[in-house]
Amino acid sequence: MLTLDKVYKASHVLKEVLAPTQCIKAKKINPDADVYLKTENLQVTGSFKVRGAYFKISQLTDEEKARGVIACSAGNHAQGVALAAKKNGIKAVICLPDGAPISKVEATRSYGAEICLVPGVYDDAYNKALQLKEENNYTFIHPFDDENVIAGQGTIGLELLEQLPDLDAVVVPVGGGGLISGVAFALKSLNPNIKVYGVQATGAPSMVNSLKDDKIECLDSVSTIADGIKVKEPGEHTFELCKKYVDDVVTVSDDEISSAILALIEQHKLIAEGAGAVSVAAVMFNKVPVKGKKVVCLVSGGNIDVTILSRVIKRGLLKSGRSDTLTIQLEDKPGQLRDVSKLIADLGGNVVSVHHERASEDSDITDCILRIVLETRNYEHKAEIRKALTDAGFKLVNK
Repeated sequence: MLTLDKVYKASHVLKEVLAPTQCIKAKKINPDADVYLKTENLQVTGSFKVRGAYFKISQLTDEEKARGVIACSAGNHAQGVALAAKKNGIKAVICLPDGAPISKVEATRSYGAEICLVPGVYDDAYNKALQLKEENNYTFIHPFDDENVIAGQGTIGLELLEQLPDLDAVVVPVGGGGLISGVAFALKSLNPNIKVYGVQATGAPSMVNSLKDDKIECLDSVSTIADGIKVKEPGEHTFELCKKYVDDVVTVSDDEISSAILALIEQHKLIAEGAGAVSVAAVMFNKVPVKGKKVVCLVSGGNIDVTILSRVIKRGLLKSGRSDTLTIQLEDKPGQLRDVSKLIADLGGNVVSVHHERASEDSDITDCILRIVLETRNYEHKAEIRKALTDAGFKLVNK
């Protein structure tokens, strides 16, 4: 049974190796709410996962430790298990999906774990880990559907009540449900009035669907930039705990997640991975009812691959109206490019790239096509530039 005593015990054990993460005020995330960020992205290993992994491994018997441990993960649980195993002097084997970010794979390896890359997604890695467990008699450390793991994650709830005793709501990323189960259980046990909202990616709504239909459901496929919550099926324990303690679970799109990552970088100098930023996206885009409330967004992890980060920033710029691509049909005569550039410059747009081509099967033989990528301030600024170009007689091909 998951008990509050077990969460307090986990908190005591974790004090040996972890410090509480800060709650920082975030004024611009949603001006209608009093928003704070719980910075688990700054945790040891860059994610909350080390809490549950370390507490679970600390509670193993000597015989279980001697057999070595095995785990499956999209990356963050892997690092938590690897670090905990290293500190306890035991062998760790980690199965990761072969699409896991290179940064997470290499970080896990750096803690001394043996890596097994598995074709597919998290659920494929899970099945491979179970196979190896049986073959080699390893002790399995589940990433979310284990009461000791959930208790470890629940220590975040205890920290939140110490840091913000009068908080109204907490918004939590959801993959398999271990994090939100622990946090919701701890918070609701101590203050039932606190609202707990979960957030999943639109492309991986396993808990959303399961709660809606009141039974555990497995998705056929999952697709999202938030690899840390790309889980096809919630756990049995986590499903039941979410049913009992979580107020609602909503979804956010990859574009909204990208915007949240960008906002955290620009406004708070924080790097969050996709899974870590879904809570911020939900509050930014009013997916949860937090108007007038003191709300905490749990930023669960910061282990994002830099190659993915560059693409995410580009998506975030587009989503927030900070970038635009104009395709303009021009008469092929001198001064056209100058006139377009001057108009954009006068309105404060910054041209990033220009492509000019004469031949186009869709245009008149005397016309040419000008493609311009520019930086803009917001959607209103984009609309202002486009309207000015149209008013000046230029024909925009893409509306």
